[in-house]
Amino acid sequence: MKKKLVVLTGAGISAESGIKTFRDSDGLWEGHDVMEVATPEGWRKNQELVLDFYNKRRQQLKEVEPNLGHKILAELEQDFDVHIITQNVDDLHERAGSTKVLHLHGELLKVRSVKNRNLILDWTEDLYTGDFDENGDQLRPHIVWFGEDVPALEEAIEITETADYFAVIGTSLQVYPAAGLISYTYSITPVFYIDPKPIAIPNIQNKVEVIAKIASEGVAELRERLNTNFTNIH
Repeated sequence: MKKKLVVLTGAGISAESGIKTFRDSDGLWEGHDVMEVATPEGWRKNQELVLDFYNKRRQQLKEVEPNLGHKILAELEQDFDVHIITQNVDDLHERAGSTKVLHLHGELLKVRSVKNRNLILDWTEDLYTGDFDENGDQLRPHIVWFGEDVPALEEAIEITETADYFAVIGTSLQVYPAAGLISYTYSITPVFYIDPKPIAIPNIQNKVEVIAKIASEGVAELRERLNTNFTNIH
């Protein structure tokens, strides 16, 4: 039986592929106030703006590639049962070869019905007003906006609870409920925290190994440390 490695990833790992994160620029995401493009209120206020914003993000995604961090996580599946829980809406983990990826905040390359949140479609091109589902209801980006429930959270908790190792990569641990997942690990589960500017993790009983590096460099070090542990166990 392979040991289970559960990895929580955030914007830091995708940033190295050229995908910008709003948290790096005073609440602006690609020049937009996040409240305008990532909330139900923004959608009701200006649907065209929101659709255009995500159309541009979808096009941008086609122009970037997975980086070394994504690729090493995929390679780790050779030795570990790797489950990735990501806050990112891109498909870079999948394109790098990871086979078990759970998206907490939705996916850019999917859309869903405004009336039925379970009616989800793959969507790689632009989305416009007038693009309807089979019932004649408008389609919207399959993104979990601020103020909305996180449907995948329960599954993420269940995965986290079974971790033999837990790694946090490229996330500020400021966005909840994702940041709270770490509290669902067993206290004996080793935690690896990869971030160039790590913060103190409050109320944690686990042994935490901090790797203060950018994601790709940190994941390379994570592989070395895991392989050392793996060898010692065997």
